[in-house]
Amino acid sequence: MTAVDPTKDDKPKEYRCQYGDRAFRYHLCYLSGHKRASIKVHVHPNGQVQVDAPEGAGLPAIKAAVQRRARWILKHLDDIEERTRYVQPRQWVSGESQLYVGRRYVLKVIDDPDQRRVTCKLIGGQLRVQGKDLSRERTQKAVSQWYRDKALDVFGRRFKLMVDALPWTKAVPPWRIMEMQTQWGSCSPEGTVLLNSNLVKAPTRAIDYVILHELCHLQEHNHSLRFYGLLDRFMPEWRTVKEQLDGKADLLLDVSIR
Repeated sequence: MTAVDPTKDDKPKEYRCQYGDRAFRYHLCYLSGHKRASIKVHVHPNGQVQVDAPEGAGLPAIKAAVQRRARWILKHLDDIEERTRYVQPRQWVSGESQLYVGRRYVLKVIDDPDQRRVTCKLIGGQLRVQGKDLSRERTQKAVSQWYRDKALDVFGRRFKLMVDALPWTKAVPPWRIMEMQTQWGSCSPEGTVLLNSNLVKAPTRAIDYVILHELCHLQEHNHSLRFYGLLDRFMPEWRTVKEQLDGKADLLLDVSIR
């Protein structure tokens, strides 16, 4: 679903919701070109709450919808905080684990004074970063680039397989990757798909689910019953896959609560 930040009448982007003795803030986005869509509430893996509303929705109706979902929102925020309570920031040193298409590998940092150019390769059960004067920053940069390169390769192959299986897609649509902290993917009104490069750390079935989700938006650019019907038809178990993917967001995204 494509959303745009509310700018009409200089409305602020963030609002506050009070529920009992607790409160949370949420980011409001208006859905471009959708006047009859329902108001949707999303709790992103980093704890950011986003509310998508149709262009014609009034602020009182939006606030009332958020208030009705407040208990559900707070439960999700509590779950995220509990999952990430003991997550430590990466140090980018040997022994740390790295995920790739659902499998766990051990990071091996090799300081080689004779190798000026830093390399990153998957060898056996290790993700090896090798080069001269390897600081944490240089190691992180090398691993991040390795993930981006692998994401382009893996996503390209999964896109082709998924497009071949869907009746409304004749060719792979324009797509690109970006490292994001709040969503796995998106589809613009023009049909360009954006995927989170960190998704390459997830199992293949999860990657397929996100790609399918965005390709379904080429047919139904909303979250209508018809949209969910397409998901049900081509991946009946998508709800379980999504739940497992979102449950591992702290590991896949290196999430920190805002």
